Amino acid sequence: MTIPAPIARTVQQTQEWLKELRDNADLADEAEALSVLRSVLHQLRDRLTPEEAVELGAQLPLIVRGVYYEGWQPMRTPEKVRTKEKFLNEIAIKLMPRRVPPEAAVRDVFALIAHHCDPGEIADVIDQLPRDIKGFWPDSSRTFRQRS
Repeated sequence: MTIPAPIARTVQQTQEWLKELRDNADLADEAEALSVLRSVLHQLRDRLTPEEAVELGAQLPLIVRGVYYEGWQPMRTPEKVRTKEKFLNEIAIKLMPRRVPPEAAVRDVFALIAHHCDPGEIADVIDQLPRDIKGFWPDSSRTFRQRS
């Protein structure tokens, strides 16, 4: 059976994202990277307006996009998570039983997203977040609007 080129490409992209996250976050394997990616993406997605969540989702590789939308209930968003502690606690719960530090997970996933997605879109996402949560993004993402 021949795999259509678009499917093969998205599998390759997803593998690249997971390997990059695994290496940069010093995770055990790609399965752990997927768990971390899913947990952080879901928490971020649920903190955005539905419109912004869809715009960010359009930036993701097809398979990662499927993970991102898994279980999404847009009518319940955005969640009013205003503190860094609440944001991190929700991620820690989603990561169980894995013992990945949630703050590191957020920084590593945000860096991965910032590396692969349009800087203007990332700036739009950052604009919707409370100051404490904005601080998890790489400096270059937080200052994009000032530089453009």
